[in-house]
Amino acid sequence: MYRAHEIKLKMNADKREIPLIVEKRLAAQNPGLSIADWHIVKESIDARDKGDILFVYTVDFTVTAVNEPDLKGIRNIEKLVRPVYEEVEQGTRAMLDPPVIVGFGPCGMFAALTLAERGYRPVVFERGRSIEKRSADVEKFWQTGELDEESNVQFGEGGAGTFSDGKLTTGIKDKRARKVIEALAASGGGEELLYKQKPHIGTDRLKEVVVAIRKRIIELGGTIFFESKLTDVIMEDGKLSAIVINNEKTIKTHNLILAIGHSARDTYRLLMNKGMDMEQKPFSMGLRIEHPQSLVNKAQYGDESGLGLGAADYKLSYRSSNGRGVYTFCMCPGGRVIAASSGKGLLVSNGMSERARDSGLANSGLLVDVRTSDFPSGSPVAGIELQEHYEKLAYEAAGQTYNLPWCTYGEFQKGFGKGAAVRRCLPDFAVESILEAIPYMGRKLRGFDSDAAKLYAVETRSSAPVRLLRDEMLQSSIIGIYPGGEGAGYAGGIVSAGVDGIRIAEEIISRYQTPAQGFDLEEKAHVR
Repeated sequence: MYRAHEIKLKMNADKREIPLIVEKRLAAQNPGLSIADWHIVKESIDARDKGDILFVYTVDFTVTAVNEPDLKGIRNIEKLVRPVYEEVEQGTRAMLDPPVIVGFGPCGMFAALTLAERGYRPVVFERGRSIEKRSADVEKFWQTGELDEESNVQFGEGGAGTFSDGKLTTGIKDKRARKVIEALAASGGGEELLYKQKPHIGTDRLKEVVVAIRKRIIELGGTIFFESKLTDVIMEDGKLSAIVINNEKTIKTHNLILAIGHSARDTYRLLMNKGMDMEQKPFSMGLRIEHPQSLVNKAQYGDESGLGLGAADYKLSYRSSNGRGVYTFCMCPGGRVIAASSGKGLLVSNGMSERARDSGLANSGLLVDVRTSDFPSGSPVAGIELQEHYEKLAYEAAGQTYNLPWCTYGEFQKGFGKGAAVRRCLPDFAVESILEAIPYMGRKLRGFDSDAAKLYAVETRSSAPVRLLRDEMLQSSIIGIYPGGEGAGYAGGIVSAGVDGIRIAEEIISRYQTPAQGFDLEEKAHVR
């Protein structure tokens, strides 16, 4: 297998030209050589010249020749050495109790899938509801303001990322990342996830993908319980011996993958009271900024329609004079700003896009660094207290409703009326940093600082403000508990959280034999 980079096609060109371009490059050293098979591994857009926008491809291919082609002096073609995911060898210990996973977001989902694929019959407990019921609860919340604290944008099957853009971009270099993306593509995400430069599933398609993975886990012997909240942890000599679900069922287990999301505040406090080692972690907070999608398309493509290119995106950053980083986060082309609360009297914003990205609006988090020195105390959960303080202010600014308070950029600048209300939802350092950053970002993306921009308060859930400490074997200070994913402070998105779930599952597999038979929770008194 070989890889060719920097293959450029004009907007309306046929992709079937790609192998011809590769053959032409090879011809100087390899006359008559032809391509046997090829597929796209990356597609991006070069819009630097607005009058000549190009699609840029990286492709993998094989050749018809028996001998290896001569690549000397040929630019942008290389022999491919792709790291291959290799399954870990199973251990030798007998597994007497089921491996349990708490949380069915990306970390818990891929931990469960990995264990199920190897025959370990995992048992999953998710505090929220299944996608089918959860989607109805979320829509009801948006329509009526009636919040279900256990089934909402943050809690339920698929985790918080289910109501987002379903982005699969990641900065981590881990062979497991490809495994995550391939599983999502095979579960209904579409093969374009395998080669798009910035792949996304879209919240509508992501719901279908999550259900497909759930069904696959069950087919492989896993068990999944919804509306099942972790309410206690039972230890013997500092080691996990059981957990309690919904204050009523005790599940005996010595291996718990703790894949809670970054909004499981009650669970953090439970674990802190149980003596688990944890520490404060910096995070970011700010606002959601929204523009007409046509404005972003014009700035990026030179054409408002974006015809043939899809809804344009952006990524901007700035270092303010007070030393704070300001950056755009989780940009949602063709999406909408949503209320994403999970607690009564607390209001938080987020962004969401469907597969088509066709809402006509573009939004992004506009966030400012929050340091642990900004936290109100030295408690490990002080960052949560800070989040809750500003989410409460946003709820009050909204007249004690879940309708996000918003203002135009001009109103935010002046600080009167609606602008003053939005400003009150943020710390002073965040207001100062955002006011300084927006004009700079407007020079990078024309129109970003226009009065077409709307600012919605408040975005606080960029990442967990807590890290659950773990050792080199991925276990917490409570032996047998494996904290993982975004909620534990070890991931920042769907792919990295999925990768962390796989890593933890591998750790358990490397210790234990495949169980000889399934775990009947009721009859074998694992639930009592």
